[in-house]
Amino acid sequence: MKFEEKYTDLAAEKLGGKVLFATDDFFAEKENLIKPGRGIFIEDKYTDRGKWMDGWESRRKRTPGHDWCVVKLATPGSIFGFDIDTNHFLGNHPPFAAIEAVYLKEDVADDEAALDGLDWIEILPQSPLKPGSQNIYFCGDKNVFSHLRLHIYPDGGVARLKVYGEVHKDWSAVKADEVLDLGAAQNGAKALTCNDMFFSHKDNLIMPGKGANMGDGWETKRNRTPNNRDWIIIKLAHEGILEKVLVDTHHFKGNYPDGCSLEGCNSPSDNAVSNDEVEWTTLFERQKLQAHSEHEFVKELMEHSGITHVRFNIFPDGGVSRLRLFGKIV
Repeated sequence: MKFEEKYTDLAAEKLGGKVLFATDDFFAEKENLIKPGRGIFIEDKYTDRGKWMDGWESRRKRTPGHDWCVVKLATPGSIFGFDIDTNHFLGNHPPFAAIEAVYLKEDVADDEAALDGLDWIEILPQSPLKPGSQNIYFCGDKNVFSHLRLHIYPDGGVARLKVYGEVHKDWSAVKADEVLDLGAAQNGAKALTCNDMFFSHKDNLIMPGKGANMGDGWETKRNRTPNNRDWIIIKLAHEGILEKVLVDTHHFKGNYPDGCSLEGCNSPSDNAVSNDEVEWTTLFERQKLQAHSEHEFVKELMEHSGITHVRFNIFPDGGVSRLRLFGKIV
């Protein structure tokens, strides 16, 4: 199973994850650990400390012990698996790694004593790492956690840490009349599938904040088929009724879609939705889009009952930076 297709990377910097502390990041900064992608390699790039590496890398340890770092997840969640990626780390990768976790309602000081004194629970025992590889491991503990501690034995470099799981949100604390973004990844929404994401990934569409550039959105290839329609299906964070939709084509100037429409359905099965085995209801008909603009649709939304998934259509192709689906939970 490919974790990234079903679950959210809860540690991702783009979602709001942070690396709070590392015992040592002499060669390469700890913050690289949760950046997008697998990391790059630039052959002739050096710093005053040695070879530049796109990951987290500690110096060669000459004393007893090992190195570790602490990652604050973007949102508390249940964890299903890990990718401890040693991409480009060949003669300098750690032979082993382990992961501990803890759930904290409040944040903690970013110093070694405070972090080491927490009630950590081991969720991945010491496990071997291959060099230059995605090291995939399952997580059997389905409790909710907010912080992780990655141990490497004894030292070395890791390019990326992906923590795949499901967002935990306390919906009992959400008031009946509260409007929130039901399509936001940080609330638990998920981009299930799309017909095309040639230039940039579908998950970008529901990430927090404004798109950083044209690559930080969902963009399909140029389609030469007459009357083409590209689409993406979003599983809402919670069943709800939409009141406002925001379509942002920020950065997309010569490649924005000419128009868009939105459909919804109510289904307990993601597979049925992905396989188009459900009945879709039109939420708003095709609307005109402009380059590099925010488009707000309120009066265009048709009256509807509770929905669990939406299908966002663009005509004929192109790129959209962000999609916001504001509504109330059912």
